[in-house]
Amino acid sequence: MTTATTTRSGLAARSGRQRLTPAAVLRDSRVLAARQLRKTLRRPTYIVFSFIQPVIFVLLFRYIFGGAIDTGATSYVNFLMPGIIVQTAVFGALVTGIGLTEDLGSGVVDRLRSLPIARSAVLLGRTAADLIMNVCTLIVMIAVGLLVGFRPTGPAWQLGAAFLLVLTFSFVFSWISAWIGLSVRNPETAQSAGFIWVFPLTFASSAFVPTDTMPGPVRMFSEHNPVTLVVDAVRGLAIGGPPPAGPAAGALLWLAVLLLVFVPLTVRAFRRA
Repeated sequence: MTTATTTRSGLAARSGRQRLTPAAVLRDSRVLAARQLRKTLRRPTYIVFSFIQPVIFVLLFRYIFGGAIDTGATSYVNFLMPGIIVQTAVFGALVTGIGLTEDLGSGVVDRLRSLPIARSAVLLGRTAADLIMNVCTLIVMIAVGLLVGFRPTGPAWQLGAAFLLVLTFSFVFSWISAWIGLSVRNPETAQSAGFIWVFPLTFASSAFVPTDTMPGPVRMFSEHNPVTLVVDAVRGLAIGGPPPAGPAAGALLWLAVLLLVFVPLTVRAFRRA
């Protein structure tokens, strides 16, 4: 009797999902995002350490490596902070894949699948919650940057555009992280796999050093790296150089392609998980 009731409930839930409107999907996503944020707020130690790591990077590069890096007329702290901000957004995106593997292992995803909600809302809610956490982290990073000497010179609308570009970048990379996490289905493996592709993208870029100091093949990779394009666009918008139009257009093209590729891959991996 119980099994039959459960089966009928599952069929009803599936048929309910097929009739869900876009507004209902957004509502479900908002509810699941709020659930994830409440879960995060109950882990204050995690929040503290998620802020500490990027602050350490700022202090490390600002006061230890900065004196050895020549950035020309631009002070190193002004050169550094756009790169650190973008790197923080990338590292924040890794949380999505790790969190999804934890939800899979604990059975949370199975319980959500039994509800009459859109399955896509699980992914949208998770990525939205991580995006909100990234907003908070980036605000902290900007405050730390101002304390160590970062002085943006762009008008307010350009600074807002730079912030939105970084958040868009973070959101897209959350989908890549989600696909990796759902593919490997193990938190430790998801973390290791995430850093394997994140470190070359961030360190072989213009985030910390000018690309013209790199060897030829590395420089070629770096100049076409989406991280470099986003960093250069943010630098152009925040401190007036390089001109932001070209890097911003290239970055948006990269992000559009990555979103078109990894959203379907993530949805397919979620259905199979």
